[in-house]
Formats: sequence, structure tokens, C-alpha cells
Amino acid sequence: MNIGQAAQASGVSAKMIRHYEEMGLVPKPPRTRAGYRVCGENDVHRLRFIRHARSLGFATPEIEQLLSLWGNRRRSSAKVKELALRHIAELDARIAEMQRMKRTLEDLASHCHGDDRPECPILDELASEPTRAR
Repeated sequence: MNIGQAAQASGVSAKMIRHYEEMGLVPKPPRTRAGYRVCGENDVHRLRFIRHARSLGFATPEIEQLLSLWGNRRRSSAKVKELALRHIAELDARIAEMQRMKRTLEDLASHCHGDDRPECPILDELASEPTRAR
């Protein structure tokens, strides 16, 4: 199948397939004499794996590790679990940071009159030195 068909079958755009190829996440496929990529079912399966890992927020280095573990039938599931638990901890940290940002914005918005006056505590805060978590 060509790259357009692989994109449709995998749910990954042709542009991203090319990008993943450049990054080394997917191997460079064979090409026709005209230079078109020839993708197989294994390529589509790998692209779906990458797409799903991306949807869970895994970064490229983590996806590389997951792909390596996926391809190694002698792997230890403990390594996969360790990677997943580390990612969960990173997600928890990002969630906590986003909750802090939300609380700060809620506090600022509650102090803004939101009328025709030029005074705005939101803009004042943004113009000031950053403060510690609220």
C-alpha cells in the first residue's frame, strides 16, 4: 500500500508518517521505481502503536523504548511497567501544575471587575514578577 493508504489504515497522517520515518520511529520503507513508499501491514500496526502511545502522552524517547520492548519477545514486563509508572508520575506532576495555574487564574479573575474600567488585576499580575504557587 502507498503512504496515503497507510495513513488512512493507521489513523496517522502522511505528513506524520514521513516525520516518524525521519525520526527513526518507523523504518524507511522500500520504494517503487517511481520513488513511492510501499508500506505493509506491519508498518500500519507500528503506526497505530505510535499513535496510541502519543494519545497517552508518551514522548518520543519513551515511544522508542516502548517500541524496542514491544519488538523484544524476551522482554521483562517489569521494564514496561516501570516506564508506564514513570510516565504516570510525570502526568501527575503536570496535572498538579495545571491545577495550580487554574487556581491562580480563578483567583485573578475573581478580583477583576470585568467592566469598562482600565484597572485589571489579571494584567497587573502578568506584568509583575512571578510568585510562588498559590
